[in-house]
Amino acid sequence: MNENIYKRNELLAKKVIKGLESRNMTGYYSADKEDALKKVLELIPEGSSVTMGGSMSANEIGLVEAVKSDKYKFIDRYTAADKHAAELEAYNADFYLASANAITEDGILVNIDGNANRVSAIAYGPKKVIFIVGMNKVCDDIDGAIKRARNVAAPINAQRFGLSTPCTETGSCFNCKSPDTICCQFLITRYSKHEGRIHVVLVNDNLGF
Repeated sequence: MNENIYKRNELLAKKVIKGLESRNMTGYYSADKEDALKKVLELIPEGSSVTMGGSMSANEIGLVEAVKSDKYKFIDRYTAADKHAAELEAYNADFYLASANAITEDGILVNIDGNANRVSAIAYGPKKVIFIVGMNKVCDDIDGAIKRARNVAAPINAQRFGLSTPCTETGSCFNCKSPDTICCQFLITRYSKHEGRIHVVLVNDNLGF
């Protein structure tokens, strides 16, 4: 990564972390993927029950493979005989792993979901939620964050899942009501009611969508 971009991200992360702290959330800055993985695992005691939504960022730093080890009780909705039951079990997990579709410079998290299992678990249920967020997802303000979620994250995910939505053809949001839409539930996390529940690891890299 260019040295100037690296330094800019480091300075910007300090601003985001200060914003998170003002919202009763805890922020961390990791210089690279390896450091991010180390930081997240420091937050999760061995023996903890762990689950997640469909986070590409968690995969990209090697976190999914790490928590599938016998050191943790991993709830895997993809291999479960009853996927819905596994998703419900997530609400009682010790840790929920996620990313954000966007985050503002002052610490507001924005997420869009289709089935709502991810955004509902972020909002309520698991004892702690850990976000892994690349600096590419930081936006100026809430309007910019929502635009990013709708026009960057959503179209790419719709394409990734092979869905038939207008955004898969154009690359931008049409505010559609297609049966295949994944823009069903919007979650804006502006404050955490429970101190110590939400942790955000900012990574000086381009992660996820």
